[in-house]
Amino acid sequence: MLSELIAPSAATCPGLFSPISAQDGILSRIRIPGGILNGVQCEAIAALSDQYGNGLVQVTNRANLQLRGLETTLPSDALGQLQAVDLAAPVPALDGIRNIMSSPTAGIDLQALVDTHPLVREWNRTITSRPDFAVLSPKFSVCFDGGEAVAVGDRPNDITLIAMKIDGSIQYRLHLSRGERGEAPQDVGVNVREEEAIALLVALSEVYRDYILQSGQQKPPRLRTLLQDWGSDRYLKSVSQRLGLALSMEPKLWPKPYAVPYAHLGIHPQQQAGLSYIGASLSLGQLKTQQLRTLANLSAQYGDGNLRLTPWQTILVPNLATLHVAQAQEQIEDCGLPTRATHPSSAMVACSGTSGCRAAVADTQRHAQALTAHLAHRVVLDRPLNIHLSGCDKSCAQHQAGDITLVGIPVEVGEAYQVSVGSQGSNFGRRLDLLISPDILPQRIEAMIRVYQLHRLGAQETFSAFVDRLAIGELQRLFNNALGQP
Repeated sequence: MLSELIAPSAATCPGLFSPISAQDGILSRIRIPGGILNGVQCEAIAALSDQYGNGLVQVTNRANLQLRGLETTLPSDALGQLQAVDLAAPVPALDGIRNIMSSPTAGIDLQALVDTHPLVREWNRTITSRPDFAVLSPKFSVCFDGGEAVAVGDRPNDITLIAMKIDGSIQYRLHLSRGERGEAPQDVGVNVREEEAIALLVALSEVYRDYILQSGQQKPPRLRTLLQDWGSDRYLKSVSQRLGLALSMEPKLWPKPYAVPYAHLGIHPQQQAGLSYIGASLSLGQLKTQQLRTLANLSAQYGDGNLRLTPWQTILVPNLATLHVAQAQEQIEDCGLPTRATHPSSAMVACSGTSGCRAAVADTQRHAQALTAHLAHRVVLDRPLNIHLSGCDKSCAQHQAGDITLVGIPVEVGEAYQVSVGSQGSNFGRRLDLLISPDILPQRIEAMIRVYQLHRLGAQETFSAFVDRLAIGELQRLFNNALGQP
């Protein structure tokens, strides 16, 4: 019975058919393969949030959507409506593995080598027709990178296929994630033609499925567990045997440099003549249902009727006639969504904090909103600045190091954040000898930004590059002087 599959569970990865109870109510997640939403889907989501939730939806760092603050689990008829508009898998047990990422500019990016959307759709059809794949971890994720400037090949997905030009033709290079979460997938030296890509993914998944079944564990091990146990050579040998053919093995490539995050915000020309897309930032990934409806109506009026979610918790309105771009941008801004990459909200990231998570020790959502509002009035940024507030050391909202990372830590009275900066050291960066209470957090972060702007080598030097090139002692001295501390 469908009703038996929709009770709140103790799972750590919420889904439509396996919601979880959070501090702020029931949490349910809608998988959006490739991050693409049409107008009918937008209205269905908005209506559900209005009827059962808090009138907000949240874009995740996998370009999925979360419904938070639900007063009750979604009833069977509501779930059936989502299935009818392709927002849920026909077989509930398979919905959780629809983690499929592609670049938000797939098919429109000026630098794209190939449009990955056909592979996204085909892989979604494939896995949702395989009941035997229901045993896979609900965190299992596959990514298709088509060589876009807005690249996603470094996102922490289990399996990533990255398009490359090889011997005059476009092929996909296989990358696997075997490290801890947050680490980019690594090249394993396997090339595959587009027409062979789905068969390869099926074989990779089948070997992983068999590993899970043989493990006998109640909670399915992650694919990275298999890779840590077997190593990539043994895994690929088993995949090759499953396929019945030898995989094309090449020398491993150095990781390619990835574009500056948040460069997709604002107005950008598409590869299609006369068309542009607009990227807008969201306040901590959140959209009010009225904002979602406004964007959907705007896309229907000026574009192709679709919206695109991004793994940076932002949103794109694509395929806008260049003639109407300025008018569309004005309407986006008017509904409260900044389109400047340098707006403080563009790269502000926070987990659900104490308002939504039992593990958190800081109210990250409220503190991030206060910090954004303060910086918007006090600081002029000329580059995006990634500030990450994590309610505990799990780092759920962002797995990579940011420019400034604030981690909530237990204190005797009240709340406090441990400060780390830059990309060196741990996944939080280098830790400073600095604790900041929420009441002075905005002023303290403002002072740190002013130190950066005063001492950087030039406007092209990012905050992370600035702090990474300085010895920790010198960095600590500069910040302490700005903060009035000995």
